[in-house]
Amino acid sequence: MANLKKKKNKSGLRENIEAVIIAIVLAFFIRTFIVQAFKIPSGSMLPTLQIGDHILVNKFIYGVKVPFSGSVLIPVKDPQPNDIIVFKYPKDPKLDYIKRVIGVAGDTVVIRNKKVFINGQPFEDKYGVYRDVNVLSAAIGPRDNFGPVTVPPGKLLVMGDNRDNSYDGRFWGFVDLKAVRGKAFFIYWSWDVQKPLLSLDRLSSIRWSRLGDVLH
Repeated sequence: MANLKKKKNKSGLRENIEAVIIAIVLAFFIRTFIVQAFKIPSGSMLPTLQIGDHILVNKFIYGVKVPFSGSVLIPVKDPQPNDIIVFKYPKDPKLDYIKRVIGVAGDTVVIRNKKVFINGQPFEDKYGVYRDVNVLSAAIGPRDNFGPVTVPPGKLLVMGDNRDNSYDGRFWGFVDLKAVRGKAFFIYWSWDVQKPLLSLDRLSSIRWSRLGDVLH
């Protein structure tokens, strides 16, 4: 009887361990190949994304990649202009950045007095927002007057929607396709992080209207 009880205990322990291992493997698989959660720490993508937004990123839309290398194992498609992407920051790959794709390989990008042109044509800039009425010359910086630059093969030019307050490809260059983690597509949680965590009105900081928003 004691041996039977001992075997049952061992069997139960083994089942629990196996369940935990399977859950870990599934979580790793989903996070690596399917979807990953990120939170927005800055205002560079305002008003599309606000500080305190928590988003989901589609990891397989641009192809199945080899973990840790970024090489595409099963190609699907490349990022397109106006896609919102999460990527490894070229100057420090340990950091994840989120911006909008403006130019893809072969595109010649020019900004003149805050207006974006791609291959000589006005860019359909539906999401870019300019809040500073001042226009900076190219001698001061690339914010409002930039290029022309041609996007090299295997690269992307990205910018934040908050064009007057975004440190992006205008300042530090191109994003390698291998550095792209995925496409942002959904806001699953959002709150005003500036309100104290322990405040009595913490619930009022939840941005209910943003929950479930599909990103464009």
